[in-house]
Amino acid sequence: MAALKGPPKSQAKAPNKARKRVPSQADYEALSQFRYLIRRFLEFSQDAAKAKGLTPRQHQALLAIRGYPGGGPVTIGDLAERLRLRHHTTVELVDRLSEAGLVERVLDPADQRRVLLKLTGLAADHLAELSAVHLDELSRIEPLLKQVLSRRSE
Repeated sequence: MAALKGPPKSQAKAPNKARKRVPSQADYEALSQFRYLIRRFLEFSQDAAKAKGLTPRQHQALLAIRGYPGGGPVTIGDLAERLRLRHHTTVELVDRLSEAGLVERVLDPADQRRVLLKLTGLAADHLAELSAVHLDELSRIEPLLKQVLSRRSE
């Protein structure tokens, strides 16, 4: 999957009002089905995280750190952007992850003023197990998603 990176929330644009396309019944059905499949996947994800003793947000944070584009180093600011959270909320989340032994703060060797986030072995193990079941679930719903998205292109 390609990494998505859009404008910050404050810069997100409203839908183009110049387009006056009237949605068809098929459009409404496709949108409804798409949102339904997303909600089902999110519910599945939340339940899987809780079964591992993680909150859904902790799971999202671990995945964002491990899956950062290019595998590069992640700062709290980077994590805040990926999770679409405010900086101070992300600091609190990282504090809880650190206390749980899931994330370490490491000084950037190239710039000692910068703090980087690193997963611990425990976090990597949890994330590997969670990611395997998530990939299985995505494989299961992929045909349904493709069907919904192909209806949109007709």
